[in-house]
Amino acid sequence: QLQVVESGGGLVQPGGSLRLSCAASGFSLDNYAIGWFRQAPGKEREVISCISATGISTDFMDSVKGRFFISRDSAKNTVYLQMNSLKPEDTAVYYCSPKYYYCSSDIRHYGFWGQGTQVTVSS
Repeated sequence: QLQVVESGGGLVQPGGSLRLSCAASGFSLDNYAIGWFRQAPGKEREVISCISATGISTDFMDSVKGRFFISRDSAKNTVYLQMNSLKPEDTAVYYCSPKYYYCSSDIRHYGFWGQGTQVTVSS
């Protein structure tokens, strides 16, 4: 069964950090890009960043550039999203999703979704 499982979310104070994980099972990330997305209440799901099958990362969201960093561990078949200097506006459910080999800024090009992990930034 092909699936991705997001974890690592939680409640954090403004300025804090979290590292989200996206663990893939049933397929190898060696041939897939992984995109990270987020969806705030009442808003559409939007792409944050992506890392290709070859390890090339692309940031799509200007508001997180320089604060969020994507990486992958092929041995663990897992992709991470390191989030630093968190702000209240980063509060959302965070999702990951695979796409064959290359990244895309179009959410419609991505495949299935995990259950998401909630990130809440509040004092």
